[in-house]
Amino acid sequence: MDIKTYGVIGAGQMGNGIAQVASMSGLNVIMNDINTEFVERGMANITKILGKNVDKGKITADEKDAVLGRIKTSVALKDMEEADFVVEAATENEPIKMQIFKDLDEICKPDTILSTNTSSIPIGRIAAQTKRPEKVIGMHFMNPVPVMKLVEIIKGIATSEETFKTTWDLSLKFGKTPAEANDYPGFIANRILLPMINEAVFCLYHSVGTPEAIDTVMKLGMNHPMGPLALADLIGLDTCLAIMETLYNGFKDSKYRPCPLLRKYVEAGWLGRKTGRGFYNYR
Repeated sequence: MDIKTYGVIGAGQMGNGIAQVASMSGLNVIMNDINTEFVERGMANITKILGKNVDKGKITADEKDAVLGRIKTSVALKDMEEADFVVEAATENEPIKMQIFKDLDEICKPDTILSTNTSSIPIGRIAAQTKRPEKVIGMHFMNPVPVMKLVEIIKGIATSEETFKTTWDLSLKFGKTPAEANDYPGFIANRILLPMINEAVFCLYHSVGTPEAIDTVMKLGMNHPMGPLALADLIGLDTCLAIMETLYNGFKDSKYRPCPLLRKYVEAGWLGRKTGRGFYNYR
């Protein structure tokens, strides 16, 4: 397929990053969110990152302007009727995602591919909300999107080979390295990563060590670039909890049981960097 216009649902941390890399690849982009404040904040973040790239000599000021010029902002989902390919990057909330796909199925052209940036919800379940399950696929970017090279591509049971190849090629066009995963809860990345983060939270819960000690052990002992608790704060503790619950409900295995301390932090509104408080205080 010839993809010219790329739609992004969600202008948050993941959504604006995806919009940026799509525009930098030369595509026209429609970045949508539920209100003007969110899309303006997303555009401001893209502008800030591109400005830093200009200062570092990675791109020219003209290239920055061209990238920004290819991004159209939207607060009406109906604008996605122009898109050839859409990625949903809304909050990791299953009912919200399901409704978005039902709506997109009615709005978008019949040949438009509908993808999701979900990090854990089965693709087949999402595809079943549409009348085009063969054109639904997982396109899971890593955070921060402009920096991280990986895109995890997940086929549902009904996803066609044409949809898979188009998504794979699009990832390469974005300068990413795609990896194929089968459609199981958590796929590859979060089936491995989130239980590790959850176990780090259990270590804190059981007073095995402080957040600083736990993260230092993993950084210096295991050569991880970031400790698991600091990484959880970056991801968002609400997202971490949602993924653990998806794993636990999907496999019914106690090893995926979310740590009670993780749930307590989320209930208190301590969600990490985005709220100024998580396992660390960012205020």
